[in-house]
Amino acid sequence: MPRLIFCWGNCHRSGRSARRSASRGVLALLLVHLAAAADARQLLVLYSNNRLLMGNVALDSALRQTLNANPGQPVQIFSEFLDEPEFGGDRYELTMSTYLRDKYADRPPDAVLIAGNTAMRFILRYRGRLFPAVPIVHVAVTQEVLQSVPALPPDIVGVPVAWDFAGTVKQALKWHPRATHLVIVFGASQQDVWEPVVRPEITPILGHVQAEYLVGLTLPALQKRLRELGSDSVVLTFGFFKDGDGRSYQLNDSAALVAAASAAPVYAPLDTLMGTGVVGGRVLSYEQIGRQAGEILERLFSGQPDWQRMPPAPASVLQVDWRQIKRWGIDPKRLPAGTEIHFRPPPLWDEHRALVATAISIFLLQTALLTGLVWQRVGRRRAEAEALTLSGRLITAHEDERRWLARELHDDITQRLAGLAIAAAKLPGSESAPMDSDPRPSIRLELVRLSDDIHDLSYRLHPSVIEDVGLVDALKAECERIARAEFIRVDVQSDRLPQGLPNEVALGIYRIAQEALRNIARHAKANLVQLSLALIDGGLRLAVSDNGAGFESGLEPARASLGHASMRERIRLLGGKLEIRSTPGRGTTVVAWVPIPKAAL
Repeated sequence: MPRLIFCWGNCHRSGRSARRSASRGVLALLLVHLAAAADARQLLVLYSNNRLLMGNVALDSALRQTLNANPGQPVQIFSEFLDEPEFGGDRYELTMSTYLRDKYADRPPDAVLIAGNTAMRFILRYRGRLFPAVPIVHVAVTQEVLQSVPALPPDIVGVPVAWDFAGTVKQALKWHPRATHLVIVFGASQQDVWEPVVRPEITPILGHVQAEYLVGLTLPALQKRLRELGSDSVVLTFGFFKDGDGRSYQLNDSAALVAAASAAPVYAPLDTLMGTGVVGGRVLSYEQIGRQAGEILERLFSGQPDWQRMPPAPASVLQVDWRQIKRWGIDPKRLPAGTEIHFRPPPLWDEHRALVATAISIFLLQTALLTGLVWQRVGRRRAEAEALTLSGRLITAHEDERRWLARELHDDITQRLAGLAIAAAKLPGSESAPMDSDPRPSIRLELVRLSDDIHDLSYRLHPSVIEDVGLVDALKAECERIARAEFIRVDVQSDRLPQGLPNEVALGIYRIAQEALRNIARHAKANLVQLSLALIDGGLRLAVSDNGAGFESGLEPARASLGHASMRERIRLLGGKLEIRSTPGRGTTVVAWVPIPKAAL
C-alpha cells in the first residue's frame, strides 16, 4: 500500500541536496532539448482543406517519413489548415493571415509548404504580410492556377499536378464499349469547380459518347438522376465538398454516396477514393506527392545549391477495386499490365463456395500433403548440413524445428476444424441453428484465413523461394499479401544486404517477420505496420511496429503470446536476441537480431 510521509524540522535540509540535484537534471534535459530544437529546421505546412481529408493525411504521412529518414537534419513540422470550403472570403483570409503572422512572429519558419490551389492563392496574396523572405514549395497545385499568375518569384517552386481525367475516361470506355452516355458529377462549392478543366480535356476523346454534367445538384436530386441511368452509361466524379443545399461532405463520403446511388459504374482519378465503391481510374498518389515534396525540402534544408531544380511531374497509375471489377462484369484479363488491384481476396474465396464439409475435406488433404513435405524438407536440410559439414548445433536446430512445426500444424488444424464444426452446426436447417443467423460469411472468412495458413506453411517448407528472389523481395511480397487480405497498410524499409546471406539466417528472419505480421493482422487491431531491415553490430536487425491496441506488460493476448513464444524459440535456435515492447493504445514493436558469420559480411 502506498505510504505518504510528512517531514518537519531538519528534514527539509536533508532533502535540499536531492532537490538541487533534481533541478540540475531537469535543467540539463531542458538545455539538451532546446539545443536540439535550435538545430532543427522549422517547416510550416499550409493545407487548403481540413485535417481529416484523406489526401492531406496521406501527404502528411509520406512527407514526415521522407524528412525523418535523415536523422542528421531534424525538421520540426507545424501544420495549419484553411478549412475550405467550410470557411472562406476576404474577411476570413485576412483573419487567418493575422493569426499566422502573430503565431509565428517569434518562430518564423525556414520554409513553407503549401498544399492545394486555395493555399496557393492565399500565400500569393498575403506572403508579404506573413513570410516575405521565406522559401515556398507548392504541391497539389494545378497548372491552371499557376498559369493565372503572371510570374512566380524564384523562391516559390513546386511540381504542378494534372489529374488524369482523360486517361480515366479512356479506360472506362474501353471496359464499357457499349457506353454512349458519360455523366460527370461535381459539387457546388468553389473547390468543386472542375468543369472548365475537365470539359476541354475529355471532349476530344468522347467521339459518339454524349456528356452530361451534373453540377451543384442537391443530394436527393443527384441520387435520383443516378438511379435512373441505364446500362449504356458511365459516371465520372471527383467527389464533392458541398451539394446544392450547402451541406458539406468529405470527398470520400460524397464519392461513396454517388457510387451507392448510381445504376452505372463510377470512375474517379483520385487514389484516396479507392474503396468508396468506385471502379477506379488513372490516379495520382498523394503519398508520391508527399515524398516528392520531402525530397525537395531536404535539398533546401541541406543547403544544396540546386534545390530549386524540380523533378518531373508524377505520372498517373491505373488503380482498380477488384470487387467493382467483378460487380460490373469486367474481364480481369483486360486489366493492363502494371494495374494496381485493391481488395482482391485470396483465390480460395472464389473456389470454395460449396458445402462446409467439402471445404474441410480439401483442407485435410492439403494438410496431409504439407505434413509429408515437412518430413521431406527436414531430410533435405539434413543432407545439406552433412554436405556442408555444419556443426551438430545446426542439426539439433533442424530437429527442434521439425518438432515445432509438427506441434504448430497439429494445434492449428485442431483449432480451425473445431471452429468450422461449430459454424457448420449453425447452418440453416440444422437443429442448433439460430432463427436469424447465417454463418456462411464467417465460414468463408475462416476459409480465407486457412488459405493464409497454408500459404504461410508453404513458405516455411520451401525456403528456396527466398533463395530465388532474395529476403527483401520475399518480405515485401508477404507484406503486400497480408496488407490486401487484412486491409492494412505496410511500409517496408531495408538497407542494402550482403550477397550470399546464409540461408538459415534469411529464412529465420523471414519466419519471425511472418509471425509478427500474423499477430498484428489478427490480434493488434492495427491499420498501419512499419517493417525495417538493417545490418547492425555484425548481425541482421528486424523491427516490426504497429499502431494497434497494444498491451500492458504480462497481459498480452493468449494467441499473440503463442506467436511471441514461437518467435523466441526461433531466435534461440539462431543464437540471436528478441525484444517485444508494447504500450496500451499505442501499439507494439518486435525487434529481432540474428548474428551473421563474418565470412558472409
